[in-house]
Order: sequence, then C-alpha cells, then structure tokens
Amino acid sequence: MPSFPKLQLALVVATSLGFAAHSVAAEGMPPVPSSISKQDKLRAGVRCDQPPYGYQDNNGNFAGVEVEMSRQIAEWALGSKDKVTFTCVTAENRVPQLLGHKVDLLIATLGVTPERQRVIAFTQPYRWGASDVLVRKDSGIEKIDDLKGKTLATLKGSVQAKWFEERMPEVKTLRLNSAADALQSFRQGRADAYTHDAATLVVVTGNDDSLRLVQEPFQISDAAIGLRKGEDEWQTYLSTAVERMHEERLFRPWIEQYVPETIRGYYLSVFEQPKPEESH
Repeated sequence: MPSFPKLQLALVVATSLGFAAHSVAAEGMPPVPSSISKQDKLRAGVRCDQPPYGYQDNNGNFAGVEVEMSRQIAEWALGSKDKVTFTCVTAENRVPQLLGHKVDLLIATLGVTPERQRVIAFTQPYRWGASDVLVRKDSGIEKIDDLKGKTLATLKGSVQAKWFEERMPEVKTLRLNSAADALQSFRQGRADAYTHDAATLVVVTGNDDSLRLVQEPFQISDAAIGLRKGEDEWQTYLSTAVERMHEERLFRPWIEQYVPETIRGYYLSVFEQPKPEESH
C-alpha cells in the first residue's frame, strides 16, 4: 500500500487555519443532531485502499484526505479529532454499511449519481472527480473505443463498471472486490486495462513509468458525503461543515500532507477548481 510522506508544515498550517477561523465560523455552524451528540464517537465509513483519499499506512493507521475530513467533523461536532472510529468500506458494500446503521456517514470517494440519490442522501459536493483508463505504454490503446473486444479490470459496484456495462457492452469487464485486486490483475496480464477514478490512477502512473492514462476523462461527477435519507438536520450540519472546510482552505494542507508534489496539481484542481465539461 502506498505510504505518502506527512509534511509537518502542512499540519501546522492546517492547525493555524483552523484556530484562526474557529471563533467566527463556529458561530455559523448549525446544532449537532442529538443522535450524534449523544454518541461517544462519530462512526465514519472510509476507503482503506484509495490513497490519497482513504487508506491504511504501513502501520495500519487510517490516513488520507477523506480520513482528515472525518476527523475534522468529529472535532467540530464532538470536540476532538480523536472522537471518531473508522470502518473500511468498499465500492460494493459502502451503501449497505450506511443503510445498516454500521456508520453515521460515508466519506468514501462516493460519487453523486441518480441511482444512489434514490437510496441515500448527499451533502453538498466537496470535490469533483472523473474516471479514466490505465494501460501499458506499449499497449496500442489510445482511446476508450480501442477497448472494444478487450478485458477491462474494474471494481464491483463501481460507477465505472456500470458506465461500461451500459455504454460499451462489447468490453469484457473483470470485476474485483478492491482497487488493490483490480490493479494486481491488470499487472498480471489478466486484463488489458484498468479503469477507476482518475485521481487513483494518477498515483499509480506516478510510481510506474511503464503505465499511462488514456486521458479521455468520463463519468465526471461530484463527490459528496453520503448519509441516510430523512436525516435532514445531520445533512445540514455536514453540508455546512463542507462549506467551512472550503472557507478555511483546509483541503490544500491535507493534500500537501498526503500527495507527492509531482502529482499534487491534479488533486488541488478537483478540490479548488470548477468541474469541467464531459467530452466523451
């Protein structure tokens, strides 16, 4: 599992930003729902195999931008960043974990889609994201259409699997349980390509010169915090928390903490720049 350097300066910046705006911003925060305030800890569903958003480092500790978001919400809602417990969720089981009341919220690379909106509620988006395709440099695959008749590794329950199933059924999908399994299958030659969030694939290409992205973004969508329908007070609180994170520019130091400088620009853009138009 990749382990990103933790920059002490970024932590100092994040802390100082938080203290500087705390007294003003806290006054504008809505009340914490009683269902949350009475708990000892916030229960967050996060990814464990999706650096830099959510993963476990070499010591088994939870790390990543979305993990830091969870800790920040715990501090604002319950008074301490330590008042949060993490549950590993996958693309396939994250919504069932939420609906089964195993977690209080999902901050787990969760894209906002009409299908999911029928089942769960979302906060306002905190970033946008796009999907891309990873191939070997000598594969001859230059665009998505070149995947016809080939095998594509993807995750069970992912938006990418659904996109190819609906739009390009002539592409054979090899659906795995985790990003690690999908990437390994691709590396072993069981698949001609691997599709996932572009942000995840950027990390892979940054560590392996033999691979490249097709760079034909698709499935451009917003990512937001997921929660159960009917929890309107909690939804309002979490959306306000997302607004506050942007106002206090907390995402930048978190990205500096977890993302190598060589690929940092991409992540800053998805948190700080407007969502682009989809070309495919």
